[in-house]
Amino acid sequence: MAKPFHSLNTTAQPGSHRSAWVVLTLAATVALAGCDMLGIETAVQVNEKKDAEGRAIGSACRHALRSIEDCYKNNPKAGKAAVFQGWREMDEYMRENKIEGMAAPPPPPPVVAPEEEVVSAEKAAAPKK
Repeated sequence: MAKPFHSLNTTAQPGSHRSAWVVLTLAATVALAGCDMLGIETAVQVNEKKDAEGRAIGSACRHALRSIEDCYKNNPKAGKAAVFQGWREMDEYMRENKIEGMAAPPPPPPVVAPEEEVVSAEKAAAPKK
C-alpha cells in the first residue's frame, strides 16, 4: 500500500504548515494595518474631507458677505449641500454673537489684451511720413 504524500516528507514537522499559515496571516494583518500610516485614504475619508472643505467654503462666503448663489458660482467643485450647511452655520454663529461680516474686495476687472492691427503688405511697404 502506498503512503500518503504528506507522510513521505520526512523534513516537515507535524503541524508546521499550520503554524506557517498563522505566521503569514499575522504578518499580513500587521502589514495591512499600517495602510493608514501610508496616507492611503478610503472613500469615507475622501467624502468627509470634501464635506469639511465645502462647509469651510460656505462659512467663508457668509463671513465675507457673499450670497450663497455667488458662493456656488465661484466654487463649482464644492458640494452645494456642504457649502449651504457651512453658510447656514456661520450665519447662525454670526447672529448669536453679533458679529459683522467683512466685505470682500471687489474682483479685479478682467484683463483685456490690446487688439493687434493687421497690416497689409502694401501698407508695410509704404514709407512712413
